[in-house]
Formats: sequence, C-alpha cells, structure tokens
Amino acid sequence: MLLRYKKAYEKIAMGLLSYMPGEKAVKKLQEMVHQYENDEDWQLYLLKKGEDFIGLVGITLDEDSYTVMHLSVNPSFRGEGVGSEMILILNELFPDLVCKSNEYTQSFLSKCLPKENDAE
Repeated sequence: MLLRYKKAYEKIAMGLLSYMPGEKAVKKLQEMVHQYENDEDWQLYLLKKGEDFIGLVGITLDEDSYTVMHLSVNPSFRGEGVGSEMILILNELFPDLVCKSNEYTQSFLSKCLPKENDAE
C-alpha cells in the first residue's frame, strides 16, 4: 500500500532516504523531508507491506507530468520489484501525466518505464 507522507512518518522517511547514495547527513535529510512537507507540488509516498515501511518515492508535479526525484528501497527488500511496484502505482495514481526522471532516478526508471513514457 502506497501511503502519502505525513509528519508522523518523518523519521521513517528520513531513514529510507538515507539509503540513497549521497544522502546520509541528517541536516540534508531533514531539508528534503521539509521540502515535501511545505511545497504542495512535492509529494512523498511510502510503501507499506504488512507492518513495515519498505520503500519511498518522492515526486514533483507539473501541469502535464511528474518527476521522480527520490526513490529508495530498504536493502532487505531490494531485488524484489519494490521500486517497480511503486512506479506502477504512481502511474495508476496519475494516469494522465507523463513520468519523468532526474539524474538520480533516470537509470532505474529507464528499466521500468515503457518507451513512450521514456524518462528524460
């Protein structure tokens, strides 16, 4: 189940974000989470399986697209299709928007997006 971020998930979100390469400093993680809290065009989602939060995906919304800014999966669940599952759910949530990537998410998205929805 993909859940929209709320303040109660702050520490969980920071923990999941810390699994991303280069995102280890607490101050940087707090700044990222606060960006998602304070800007309505930045949306953060956490993937929950059973009682555990195992993944996180953050997007920015534009008029005709959304950009995957952050994508992280708990290392214990990597290789099980969790990242792809989150992208598929986003495509269902925003069926009329084109999914785009940034420099950090491009490699992953190019593997799981259909060619007509190719990451930029």
